[in-house]
Amino acid sequence: MKPIRILLADDHTVVIEGLRRILDSPEFEIIGTVSDGRALSQAAADLQPDVIITDVAMPSLNGIEAARRIRKQNRQSKIVFLTMHTEPTYAVEALTAGGSGYVLKSSAGAELVTAIREAFNGSVYVAKSIAEPVKCALNARPAEARVPADRLTSRQREVLQLLAEGRQAKEIAAALSVSPRTVEFHKYRIMETLGIRTVAELARYALRRGIVA
Repeated sequence: MKPIRILLADDHTVVIEGLRRILDSPEFEIIGTVSDGRALSQAAADLQPDVIITDVAMPSLNGIEAARRIRKQNRQSKIVFLTMHTEPTYAVEALTAGGSGYVLKSSAGAELVTAIREAFNGSVYVAKSIAEPVKCALNARPAEARVPADRLTSRQREVLQLLAEGRQAKEIAAALSVSPRTVEFHKYRIMETLGIRTVAELARYALRRGIVA
């Protein structure tokens, strides 16, 4: 039997090293590691892994937004989120973005292995310690229910994260290959949609939503 090909994404070297130890088995093959969401999106397209293990909060592009991009270009790779966020809200957003698993960094390594196997076989796995509240949150969420951030475009969510990271308009423009004026336009529309008036409020909002760590 061929090993499950895995791509790892986390911006902390110690986490990547820990995952390598947990997954040191003939059952798994680690085919790549990345440290931010943009690199994850590109590596997923290039490597076509069976399973992706990613954190929620990562620099440049968070794991949930990266998952949305990956889902548009690749429906084969399964995505398992490995995170410190225990709130059901994060899990719901991660799963609706295309995740097949949501495991806590405080969980035992065996639970991550179970999540990988379940995801690879087409099931969805949520950490036992939060499975029930996550299930309730998913069931209680009407299909039409949308928080303001859901109304942002992919590019606006991208700009939101970079603003929350403290980047200036010129830096963001260079990173996204657009003009500073375009960045300012997106910033205005983001604030209008979210009902936020200052960049400081944007940063706090992004932190609450897990867009930045």
